[in-house]
Amino acid sequence: MQKVGVIQAIWRYPVKGMAGESLKACRINETGLHGDRTWAVQDIARQEIQSCKFRPALLRCRARQVQDEQDAPSGAVELTFPEGDSLGSNDPAIHERISRLIGHASRLEGLRPLAGNEHFYQRYKADAHTWLTELKQTFEREAGEALPDLDNLPATMQRYVSLPGTFFLVSPLHLLTTASLEHMRALNSAADWDIERFRPNLVVETLPGLEGLVEQGWLGKRMQIGDLTIDCVAAAPRCGAITRAQADLPEDRSMLRSVVKEADQNLGIYGSIKGASMLQVGDEVWVG
Repeated sequence: MQKVGVIQAIWRYPVKGMAGESLKACRINETGLHGDRTWAVQDIARQEIQSCKFRPALLRCRARQVQDEQDAPSGAVELTFPEGDSLGSNDPAIHERISRLIGHASRLEGLRPLAGNEHFYQRYKADAHTWLTELKQTFEREAGEALPDLDNLPATMQRYVSLPGTFFLVSPLHLLTTASLEHMRALNSAADWDIERFRPNLVVETLPGLEGLVEQGWLGKRMQIGDLTIDCVAAAPRCGAITRAQADLPEDRSMLRSVVKEADQNLGIYGSIKGASMLQVGDEVWVG
């Protein structure tokens, strides 16, 4: 295996679609970082879990895990809204506050076991085709720009809005390298390439000499971080969510044009986790 860099940052997103929290260390296993995507916002009318693709205002709210006496995620979360006020997940007022934020009657819901709760994770489908049209629109492509192959989604992705039993879209781990961000920044220096726009779990600070979209070359390979193994399984196609205003970031639409044109619409990769470990900023990253 070849050393490719070190972990520069660890990011956890306690509520699907909301801004998250930067950590120095975090436990991880095959279900992802401990405390990641344990809550989500459900649209009451559609009876559907929502993401920042469909409800971009979620990005203006920041979520953090409430820690217990052992400094581990307690299961509860605290949300900080754009106006600066905060509410806990156990506050009865939180559902109405989220509904006002995104303009749709909604509830904050925790993960449920899949058994007996399959409907909880299903897509809303008014008919056989509208759901796909809505999904394509979230990618915000201009004329002539490529879309991911959404017409041939696996049957599971057609039926569910997340991996059943989780609030993850594709995989419980998403990573991005500093080399890719520096590459894109060089191509479009006027854009705001803040790492939070791309919502990675791990940011890998690549070694000198590794340049360009290096993680795309890791697909099909294995990553080793201490005792942890990660299979690099898929590229991450980008949608309009990266352009949206977030908790501390303004709207910037130019970067999506650059990602579609200069990066074949992909920035970052997804990983499948093998084993369990404690990850820390500064851990060495190997690929082979």
